[in-house]
Parts: sequence; C-alpha cells; structure tokens
Amino acid sequence: MPSLPEVEAAGREHGLACGGSELHGGLCGWLAGGGQAGPDWPARVMADEGLEAVAPGGVLDRLGRATAAQMEDQAFGFDLLLPDPEAPLYARSGALFEWCRGFVGAFGLAAGPAPPLSEEGAEALADLVRLAAAMPEDGGDQEDEQALAEIEEYVRVAALLLHGDCALGPRHRGRLN
Repeated sequence: MPSLPEVEAAGREHGLACGGSELHGGLCGWLAGGGQAGPDWPARVMADEGLEAVAPGGVLDRLGRATAAQMEDQAFGFDLLLPDPEAPLYARSGALFEWCRGFVGAFGLAAGPAPPLSEEGAEALADLVRLAAAMPEDGGDQEDEQALAEIEEYVRVAALLLHGDCALGPRHRGRLN
C-alpha cells in the first residue's frame, strides 16, 4: 500500500481535487458499492470521465490493487489511509471525516439509489453519512484520542460490512444460482 504522502503527490499529478484520505475513502466506497479498481477507477470515483487512466505500476494503480485486495482479505487486513498517529488530533480527525466524505460519495455512485443493505449495513451507512458531515475541532485530550481510535475502527468495520452487503453478497449469491 502506498503511503499517504505518495498518494497525495500522485493525486496532485493526476489532477485530482482531493486529499489522499478522501481519495482512498472514495476508492473504498466505490469498491464497497460493487465497483472495480480498474485503470479508470479515479474517473469513476471522482465522476469525471475526463480523468486519465492510472499508469500501470504507478502509485494510484498500486493503491487501487492494494485496496481491492485488502477489502477482499478474509483476515480483515483492511486499513484506512490516514495521517500518522503522531499527527495532531485535529489533522487526523479531519482526515477521517474526509475519508468518510469520499466513501459516501463514491459508494452512492457504485451502489446506486437502492443498494442491497442489511439492517446493520443501513445503520453503518447512516453513521458514515453523519461522520462525513462532521468537522474537526481544535484541541483535544487523551479521551478524545481514545474516541478517535474507536471511531476509526468503527469506520473500518462499517466499510467492510457495506462491501459485504453490496459487493461480496451479490457475487456469492450469483455463484449459488
């Protein structure tokens, strides 16, 4: 998996108008909604057909492949692409909210207006929508650090749950029929 600074630099070179965390969230939302991480994934995720395909072996290609593999990992090895834990709380919480904004937007593009969500999936999506609308606050203490860690883990699990509902579930049902 490329690092956040690598993804941000590659995104700027590719002409993308979002940060690395939001881009990764968008890619994850696209995949969770049933989309594919082909060479045109940035155009699909950003809903901009004018964007070029990713270069084979480049940072964005590696990001797409690694993220798709992580979301399919049966050992739940999926991670959010966020700033280092040493970064200020404000920056980390802001990046998490941006990740959620990217996820929610691209999930809607891939899954459509009536995705096949379980009750838990519908609740998880509603929570991600609320987090996508949140704004970071200055300051914070150890309790806020703990809360952010718990929210990050919830978001990670929610993304996997939605991927199971909309990507894995239909794929497995198709094999059974």
